Amino acid sequence: MPLVVPGITANNMDDSKTQEWMSKLAGKTISDEPTSETVFCKKDLPECSRVIEPGMMVTKDFNPDRLNVHVKEDGTVSHVSHG
Repeated sequence: MPLVVPGITANNMDDSKTQEWMSKLAGKTISDEPTSETVFCKKDLPECSRVIEPGMMVTKDFNPDRLNVHVKEDGTVSHVSHG
């Protein structure tokens, strides 16, 4: 069984990456347009990422390096997760 030490586990590193992306994307629209104050360009997302729209079907496979960008009906980012 692996040693789990609070504050040093890999999960915390994933959380910091997720928080970093959330601060970059929260409230912005994902688009093919260049990145601006209100828009984030799709090509600037990590290679292993997917934009998940409301009601969209997605696979349940877990990939800790994949960034999942969840958008609302109006196209703005509501939250992000890794997996």
